Amino acid sequence: MPRILLINNVILMLCCSIYLGTGISLVFFQFPIEPQLTPDNYSLIFVDAVQRATDFFTWMTLVMLVTGAVMLVTEWFSGLRWVPIVVLSALIASTWLTTQFIFVHNDALAAGITDPDVLAETFAKWASLNRLRVTLWCIEWGAMMFYFYALGVRARADK
Repeated sequence: MPRILLINNVILMLCCSIYLGTGISLVFFQFPIEPQLTPDNYSLIFVDAVQRATDFFTWMTLVMLVTGAVMLVTEWFSGLRWVPIVVLSALIASTWLTTQFIFVHNDALAAGITDPDVLAETFAKWASLNRLRVTLWCIEWGAMMFYFYALGVRARADK
């Protein structure tokens, strides 16, 4: 494999790993504090962080689409073409989920919610949608990990 293609695939793996790490952080560190969030304190913890994440992940998703497309073309005739298909499918699904459903809640939270019941309901819906998105991120990462595992097995199989 030419080094430039390996670098392309490593960049895609890095991006999948960043998504996986973000998902783990959400599930294990941020979701558990949800009951403690109030109209007075949620903005400090949530609004700026989500805006920064949105800015970063918008660019990262574009990088993933490009590197995933390159991987798809270059792996098309190999037995591993399903890997970029799975990665790109999960990426497109998670991006659609984000833009069509999660951003609505992000916008409501950024606008300011003063009613504790509305805040709890909004966070519950937001967290539920994010659990689905984290599942898609895990699928992306798992497919890429399998790809590098398969390359490793092939490289060692003839030794």
